[in-house]
This record gives sequence, structure tokens and C-alpha cells, in this order.
Amino acid sequence: MSGAASPTTARTSRRGLWPLAHRSLLGGWHSLAFSALLLLGLGPLLAVLIVILEAWDTIMTLAGQRVGGPYLTSAGATPVVLILATLLYLRWLANLTRSLAGRWCGTPILQPYRPAPQQPGIWRRLRWLATDPATWRDLLWLTVNALAGTILVVVPVAMVVYGIVFAILPAIGVPAARLPYVGIITAKGPGAGLVGVALIVAGLWLAPRLLSSYGALISLLLGPTRRSELSVQVERLVRTRSDTIDAGAAELRRIERDLHDGAQARLVAMGMTLDAIDRQLDADPAVARALLAEAKDSSVKALSELRDLVRGIHPPVLADRGLVEAVRALALDSPLRVHVASELQGRPPAPVESAVYFAISELLANAAKHAAPCDAWIDFRYSAGMLRISVADDGGGGVDQQHGTGLRGIEKRLGAFDGVLAVSSPPGGPTLVNLEIPCELS
Repeated sequence: MSGAASPTTARTSRRGLWPLAHRSLLGGWHSLAFSALLLLGLGPLLAVLIVILEAWDTIMTLAGQRVGGPYLTSAGATPVVLILATLLYLRWLANLTRSLAGRWCGTPILQPYRPAPQQPGIWRRLRWLATDPATWRDLLWLTVNALAGTILVVVPVAMVVYGIVFAILPAIGVPAARLPYVGIITAKGPGAGLVGVALIVAGLWLAPRLLSSYGALISLLLGPTRRSELSVQVERLVRTRSDTIDAGAAELRRIERDLHDGAQARLVAMGMTLDAIDRQLDADPAVARALLAEAKDSSVKALSELRDLVRGIHPPVLADRGLVEAVRALALDSPLRVHVASELQGRPPAPVESAVYFAISELLANAAKHAAPCDAWIDFRYSAGMLRISVADDGGGGVDQQHGTGLRGIEKRLGAFDGVLAVSSPPGGPTLVNLEIPCELS
């Protein structure tokens, strides 16, 4: 038996080496991009230094001990526009860093900033930026990044660059002796090439491993603090409470209007018909019988409208058979071909069931009205304390979550339970709506 590796072993080895090489190359590229961001962060640091020097110059001027210098403006005060532009640039750079950290370091980072002011004006915007604690944490990040980022992302890139210098440039006749820190490498000729290859391999091997630590550092300094998370949650709860109160008041007005214009009007008319029957009962029995039939018809219609009103408040099938079966019954009345699938092993709380039921009802109605699809799919899942519902259709798409009042109403309804709504509807379709609500199943 020969000692050579079998073809299967060779293929397995190649499959094992390629993911490692791919990961190393990606890590090197990501480290290079983060190094570029580190250089872009030097601009705000320089602007902050100018602001400090301007402030010091202003203080000295007011004290009668003006200190001149080439870095000071003649006005003695930094323009507000420069400060605003610096803070806006800083925020853009921090948001880009958060986004790339989530994609490349596997560390999703939420934005910790306060909501922007609704009223326009440069002073309001400047006050909003300057008084936000997250802005100062962004400045702290620039300072720390200039030190720690150099080790975590610049060093692997520098190793690869110097490896290329020693492995390639001498081979093509380009002298590398004048580059910084080249003197620490004493190898000459083929030895320099081997040193260069070793530096390239070490840099590419090190880059993806340091990126995870770099992502943790970004999350520590640029991520929301516990206090800011609580502040955002409180603001969200205040907003959803207001939306819930408004929605409840609107629902009460709708019920009152439906009762007044529907069942109440029919019951009043039926009472007037019964009075007429009483007057005609002895004088003209035939007319009385016709009025009696009319009164009976009015009572049937009033009962039907009351039942519809009750269904609009809380459908009996929802209370009796649960969310999934209520949606199946809703699908039977839809003009679409609706396919319902469920993996739920219990029932959500009654308020959550009601909110989800009416959200799905609104989505199916919108699909039938605007998208003209042939089929729709509803999928119920539950995992990790989260109820997830997907509603999809094969219509024309083009749904705009920002301009659809129905979707905003659904979002407000779900917001009362800390639920979220996500819509994907490219022009031409299909449309996919995902609902997520944290809850427990009974």
C-alpha cells in the first residue's frame, strides 16, 4: 500500500484550506477598511483640538492676555457652522463604524442617540448634538480607536504591507531600504523574501482573529449604555401608550357611530313600525301584517349588524378557538387563496391574539384591494419568547410602509406590546410582512 494521500483526502484538505484562506483574506480586507476609518477619525480630533485652542484664546482675550498663534482665527471664536459640521461628520462616521462592525465583526450595535428635534434650526440641531451623551462617547471612541485600533486593525495590515515589500519588491528590482522600520529586518536576498511571505501569512492569519476583539471594543464604546437603553424604552412606552389611548378612543367613537347609524336607527324604526301596527291592527289587519313583516326584517338586520359589531370588537371564534383557527376562518371569507401554516404549541395572551388577528385582517384586506394577488401565505412560529407571523402574497408589490395609513395603524397596534413590523415589497412583488411580538404561550 502506497503512503500517498488518496484523492478523497486531497479534496477534503483543499476544502478545509479554502475556508481558512477565504476568512483570512476577508479579515485582511476588513482590517484595511477599518484602518481607513481610523484615519478618517483624525479629522474630528483635529477639529476638537481647534475648538479647544479657540476657547483658550477667547478666555485669554477676555482676560486681557491674548496669546496669538498660527492656529487661531482673528475672530477669536470658532464658527458655529464648524462645530455643527464636525459633530454631524462624527455621527456619520460612528454610524458607519457600527454598521460595518455588525456586518464584519458579528457584533450588531444599535444607535444610542436621542431622537432628532422636530423643529428646524441650526441652534436646535447643535443643542441636540452637543447635549447628547452619545456624542461625547463618540469622541471618546475616536481617542481610544487611535490607540487600540492601531494594534487591532492597523498592525495586521502593516504586516501584510511590509511582507509584500520584502517578498515582491526586491524580486522585481525595486529597493525597499528607505521605507520606515525596514532596518529591523536583517535578512537579505532570498531570506528577505521568506521573511516577507511569513509576514503576509502572519498578518492574514491574525487579522480575522483580532476583528472579534475590535468588534467588542466598538460595542463597548459606541453601543447604547444600559441607561440609554432604558431611556429609549421609556420613550417608546410613552409613545405607544399615547398611541394606544388614541386608538382606544378612536375605537370607542367607531363603535358609537356604528351603533348610532346602524342598529340603533333600525331599532328606533322598528319601534315606530310597532306603533303603526298597533294603530292598524283592528282597522286594517292586512296593513298590520305587512308592517309586522317589515318590523321582523328590521329586527333581523339589527341583530346582524350587532353581531358584525361584536365581531369587530372581539370575534367569538377568536375567543373560542384561538388565533390560528380564527385566522383560518378569516381566510375562508377572503377573495384570495390563503394558505395558513402554524407551529404554535399554545395560545398567546388574549390582547396579543386580538392585535395579531386584526393586523392580519388588515393585511389581507389591503392585499385583496391593492395588490390583486392570487395566493397569500400566513405562517405562525414561536421561538425564544417571540411570536413571529409572516404574511406574504404574490401581488404586484410596491407597498410603502411610510405612507400607508393601514400599516402605520398596525405598527401602532403592535407597538403597545413592544412588537415590530417589517415590510419587504419591491416593485413587481412579492410582498412579505413580518410581525414579531414578545409574549408567552399558554
